[in-house]
Amino acid sequence: MSRADLDKDPHEVAAMFDGVAAGYDRANSFMTFGFDRRWRTTTSRVLDARPGEKVLDLAAGTGVSTSEYARSGAWCLAADFSLGMLRSGKHRGVPMVAADALRLPFADDSFDAATISFGIRNFVDTKEALVEILRVVRPGGRLVILEASTPPFPPIRFLYRKFLLRAMTLLGRFTSTNPEAYAYLAESMAAWPDQRRLAETIAAAGWRSVEWLNLTFGVVAIHRAIKPPLD
Repeated sequence: MSRADLDKDPHEVAAMFDGVAAGYDRANSFMTFGFDRRWRTTTSRVLDARPGEKVLDLAAGTGVSTSEYARSGAWCLAADFSLGMLRSGKHRGVPMVAADALRLPFADDSFDAATISFGIRNFVDTKEALVEILRVVRPGGRLVILEASTPPFPPIRFLYRKFLLRAMTLLGRFTSTNPEAYAYLAESMAAWPDQRRLAETIAAAGWRSVEWLNLTFGVVAIHRAIKPPLD
């Protein structure tokens, strides 16, 4: 398979993730120097899932984030459009479903919260996906997004763009059976909007009380928002 380009053709992106599924979690931990675990822990705290709640974890991959959230006692569902990713995560023991974020197979107001970790930048239409997620979350429900972002401090931003993203591509050659996939992921991170622009897109999709928290100098950020309650 040729490398998926930044047009994010859904079939190419899904095939790309199918191809790297077996070693994806291991490669991510290696390339982030273990920070991925810390980021998931912080995201879980921001999500604040509670027993009895229903949480939709979109672009969940192998369900590593889903299993983290499920420790709260909430019912957490892993959804992804890569069957290879879902199959690789069967051992985690969380419910899983194949789903396209732009056409979710759920009724209106089905979930108390929805979350996405390092997946929203792979959606073909970010705003359309956010509108669709809004539909399946109940009024007053929560949205939490963990994603690569833009370091606000210029020297850190320079190092991130010039060295860290290139290093990610190089490391992918040694840790993955599909190094071209990691070249795509690095490119998609470089092209992704900064914190404020993503917040504006979230608000334009109908979410309210949008805010963000920078992690690791802003290399990644958590965005949180609320679906407007009924009048």
